[in-house]
Amino acid sequence: MRVNIALLTVTDTRTLKNDKSGSILVTKIAKAKHNLIERKICKDNKKDIKKIIKKWLTKKKIDVIITTGGTGLTGRDITPEAIDEIADKHIPGFGEVFRTLSLKTVGTSSIQSRACAVLAKGKYIFALPGSSGGVTDAWDKILVHQLDINHKPCNFVELFPRLKEK
Repeated sequence: MRVNIALLTVTDTRTLKNDKSGSILVTKIAKAKHNLIERKICKDNKKDIKKIIKKWLTKKKIDVIITTGGTGLTGRDITPEAIDEIADKHIPGFGEVFRTLSLKTVGTSSIQSRACAVLAKGKYIFALPGSSGGVTDAWDKILVHQLDINHKPCNFVELFPRLKEK
């Protein structure tokens, strides 16, 4: 099953031309045979991040939103806060697994990541770090499997029809 994905890079310094992490994800999304529905870049500004994500949440064709950037500890890193204000449910296991996996590649520096995932309006939102290593780890070690309907014993895709249940 092809998953329809929207990709948002949160950065004060990059453009679509030099967005290395975003470009890595574009390639990996295509390799997994998913559909990249929309790709945008916005500044580290909570209002702008929320505006873009809220618009994407209204689009039936989008199943998953992935952000990259803004998950660190500096004053401008506010992606998790923006997503938190939109979230219906948090998926704490995503960040926990991500940091556990990152421990193997970046050591104790993994504690500086606030990578996270939530559900909002029946869609998954994954907030990944802005580093090329971080997005590679998140995709190759978590998302490629969880966005594959054939992954066992369970995966995020098989839950799509039930995410809006009351």
